[in-house]
Amino acid sequence: MVQDARYANLELDLGTGRRGSRRHHAGALLARAAGAEDALVVNNCAAAVLLVLTALAADRAVVVSRGELVEIGGGFRVPEVMAQSGARLVEVGTTNRTRRADYAEAVAAHDPALLLKVHQSNYRIVGFTEDVGVPALAGLGVPVVADVGSGLLDSATPWLEGGPPAWVADEPAVRQTLAGGAALVTFSCDKLLGGPQAGVIAGRADLVERCARHPLARALRPGGLVLGALQGTALAYLRRDGDAIPFWRMAALPVERLRARAEALAEAAGRPGVEVVDCESIPGGGSVPGLVMASAGLALDGDHTAALRAGDPPVIARVHEGRTVLDLRTVDPADDAVVAKALTARA
Repeated sequence: MVQDARYANLELDLGTGRRGSRRHHAGALLARAAGAEDALVVNNCAAAVLLVLTALAADRAVVVSRGELVEIGGGFRVPEVMAQSGARLVEVGTTNRTRRADYAEAVAAHDPALLLKVHQSNYRIVGFTEDVGVPALAGLGVPVVADVGSGLLDSATPWLEGGPPAWVADEPAVRQTLAGGAALVTFSCDKLLGGPQAGVIAGRADLVERCARHPLARALRPGGLVLGALQGTALAYLRRDGDAIPFWRMAALPVERLRARAEALAEAAGRPGVEVVDCESIPGGGSVPGLVMASAGLALDGDHTAALRAGDPPVIARVHEGRTVLDLRTVDPADDAVVAKALTARA
């Protein structure tokens, strides 16, 4: 999509001068970045799952492990999304242990349209557990759809000079999930991908096309502003330019640099009780529970969050063990002066 502040060819094919498709601009770039045959962008990840189930599995069975029947933010539950799609839920295994044989038995008994694997993106089951990976499921002869949730594009993180950080080690990635045999992968764009809020269906071209041609696809499509922003994010990935993606630019900052900024800010604030502290950042807006990044910031006794939010601009902090903590990994360095002023005037 060619665009500036005034114009955009959202649905214009510049080569032919005829009407084109809004789905091919950002979708094609994301498919290339993820190693997929094709990709379709919709409103969010829940919309992506709903569209896949509706277009590919209405009136047919879909097999899901009981350990993956998750509830996402806002109270939306996988069984309820599936009911809206018209697909018939077939549960297999138990909450903590599901085996390949469980899926195989369901395939033989129900002739399912899909095997759906849902990333436990907002909780973890630990202890006596067992689940089945995509490669093992792919051999059962039924298309595997994997919802990987947070949108890590590639576990190798080639857009970062230092390679993958330790905190992404166990997070499923789109490229590797597709390479492992998934027919389709659905994921969010506004978490680890670092783009605007949207959802993506990526994978086999024939299945993506069936989703794109379903009438529901039009109701779930994003607007031009989202597609333009998402195209910029996809191009940054293709350039391997992590610095152009604010999330990765901030996530990759060494703790030493954050601590040095904190020390400078504490001095600039000139307020007694402002202390430099080590803290932890939670990546992905809580979509990768149990994973944290070491960080540094500022703390002062008591709860000053309301006063900080009342500033112009508002400053968002959190309360931990009775102290207000401002994590500098969440603050662009260009805004350090704003933080110092807020701490002086409001806290």
